[in-house]
Amino acid sequence: MHYTFLLDFDSTLVAVESLEVMAEVCLPEDTEGARKRARLRELTTAAMEGHMDFGAALSERLALLDLRREQLPAIVARLQQALSASFLANRAFLEAHAEHIHVLSGGFEELIVPVIEQLGLRADRVHANRLQFDAQGRLLGCVQGNALARAGGKVETVRALALAQPCVLVGDGWSDLEVAEAGLVQRFYAYTEHVRRAPVLARAEREAPSFDEVLFDLGLRAAHSYPKNRLKVLLLENIHSSAVEAFARAGYSVETVPGALDAAALAARIGEVAVLGIRSKTRLTAAALAQAKRLVAVGAFCIGTNQIDLDAARRRGIAVFNAPYSNTRSVVELALAEIILLLRGLPEKLRQMDHGVWDKSLGAAREVRGKTLGIVGYGNIGMQLSVLAEAAGMRVLYVDLAERLALGTAQRVATLHELLAASDAISVHVDGRASNRNLFGAAEFAAMRPGSVFLNLARGHVADLDALRAALDSGHLRGAALDVFPEEPARNGDAFAHPLTSNPRLLLTPHIGGSTLEAQADIGRYVGQRLTDYIDGGSTEGVVNLPALRLPPQEQAHRFVHLHANQPGVLARINEALSAHGANILGQYLKTDAEVGYVITDVDRDYSPALLDAIRAVPHTLRFRVLY
Repeated sequence: MHYTFLLDFDSTLVAVESLEVMAEVCLPEDTEGARKRARLRELTTAAMEGHMDFGAALSERLALLDLRREQLPAIVARLQQALSASFLANRAFLEAHAEHIHVLSGGFEELIVPVIEQLGLRADRVHANRLQFDAQGRLLGCVQGNALARAGGKVETVRALALAQPCVLVGDGWSDLEVAEAGLVQRFYAYTEHVRRAPVLARAEREAPSFDEVLFDLGLRAAHSYPKNRLKVLLLENIHSSAVEAFARAGYSVETVPGALDAAALAARIGEVAVLGIRSKTRLTAAALAQAKRLVAVGAFCIGTNQIDLDAARRRGIAVFNAPYSNTRSVVELALAEIILLLRGLPEKLRQMDHGVWDKSLGAAREVRGKTLGIVGYGNIGMQLSVLAEAAGMRVLYVDLAERLALGTAQRVATLHELLAASDAISVHVDGRASNRNLFGAAEFAAMRPGSVFLNLARGHVADLDALRAALDSGHLRGAALDVFPEEPARNGDAFAHPLTSNPRLLLTPHIGGSTLEAQADIGRYVGQRLTDYIDGGSTEGVVNLPALRLPPQEQAHRFVHLHANQPGVLARINEALSAHGANILGQYLKTDAEVGYVITDVDRDYSPALLDAIRAVPHTLRFRVLY
């Protein structure tokens, strides 16, 4: 390494200001202690933003403290717990280059040394003040004569060090900026992992939200390996906070948007996004994907993916993940509740009560016990609905294009019309393929039992709404429940128009089948985890448009992931490049489908940058990434 690093301590190597921690330990929790702590924070901000002489601010802050020597271990312990995450993550780098890393601080050596030693840094490279105590161990102030206890002290100290190599300074405060503006360092990074000081940022040429960013910018981290904070995550449509928190904890830059984006807005926002999270309202078309210059993965935080052009994503090497199971229980519970409501005739009763009409007549109210439920589509939702319906005393029939094992006493029937003729309630749970458009039309509703009920919690285009209205108006159907519609508003609060809204025997819900707190939290965790596993480790478990491949991490290796068109010879060309550049393969995994191949290769750390260019140049490459 040809750089010498100068690292600030407070709000840089640690997430806090040492003097504020000292105040928390030594000042009482009474009114006077609170006043002193507030004043100390004011002084720190004033000094760090250049509004007050540093030496005067330091003296006044120390005078506020009632510190005793025996309290130092408690302060050290707190500071050790506050080490910056990105410095901890780069401990190996710090330890390997400790000879060329100096800690430059207006803080106190007694506190700094035991903390930075946890990062592998050296005590003899610490430049800081020392505390002075009286014979009884009470704090007197700083040892006199240290330049770092006065204004301009960092400039004076760095000048006296006369460091030969190009110097890099990382710090958050005004005194750090002064060193840069004195021309004593080649690069200054205004550090913002913990605090953003506007006066410093206004004059600094570079901002570093993490130490990863510093290493990347200096070329000390390979140019293929972006710091996570550079990978922008855009989450649309009120995706649950569990996903937001997971990405933020992992170090990604996360932006959330409450509603869906139309085509123009999405095209304008997607260009620099690495990870996109959507639900069912956002249409991710080939045209939108063409604007996505850095998009690596898409998370559909829902069951379906028909709103995404999966082929276009595959051609661009973009992985798509969804949550096929996480909201299953929520949809099933709504379906069962609506079956009970419809068979009891409750939609009409509820509307009458809303209009002040008391009608206690029996009508055609029926129990679900002993009735027959017909399930169209016996997938994850259909199978679980089958189990709950049987538990409620219903007989279950189902029809599905695929051969599926029946659960409980459910029975498969040969045709849809056979199912319709035998069922008291029909619940549809099919996917969004084009062939399912108007699966239920006039002929299908006519084939249902007189007085039966119909539920669609699958896709809006499954049912012909004019035909459904006719079946309800004629009295042939007892009632119906719809949770999905051919056209749905993009945002909450938008107007909703529907030809059946006034029908007294209809239950309409605003696409909330999977909208429970439990389901959305599970979806957020599940899809968020799949996305971070893919970005960080290359795992495609849960992917819907690429080969699925999962493998354990390698701690002492670099991991390459290569996505390519499934053509003969690609793997051979990759391995030829590895061999030609002397890279030792520690492990290699390949999986293909009809269109693409996905290979993960772990190699030892002895490889040249030219190897990366050689692999990128392999014919039929769709995407190549180096993970670590």
